[in-house]
Amino acid sequence: MADPSGAPFLPRQVPIDGYGPRFFHFQGMSHAGSILALPGGIRPWALDSFAALDAHTLGPILAEASAFELLFLGTGRDPAHLPEPLKALLREAGLRFELMPTAAAAATYNVLLGEGRLVGAGLVAL
Repeated sequence: MADPSGAPFLPRQVPIDGYGPRFFHFQGMSHAGSILALPGGIRPWALDSFAALDAHTLGPILAEASAFELLFLGTGRDPAHLPEPLKALLREAGLRFELMPTAAAAATYNVLLGEGRLVGAGLVAL
């Protein structure tokens, strides 16, 4: 179900229904690989590991930064560190952000989305 263009699977945000080794479930669909859940929709995220995160892979998030306030970055199975230059990019875009393992990031994203908060998530597949 992956779309190599990065176009949204859905043109709106929905909760993440489940995840497992290398996949996510949402709105009755399944995707193998990492995803972005942003106000513009849920779409594939060309990121195999959090260590590969760079300014280019943050591009889609930065492009929508004015539409939400808080970003959850799911780092995979383990906690990770975000390099200072990438922190600066997110801050300059006006985003607050939290890094946590993907399971916690997806769960927290779901709760705040359900509360109507302006949130987004970049979730690295487990």
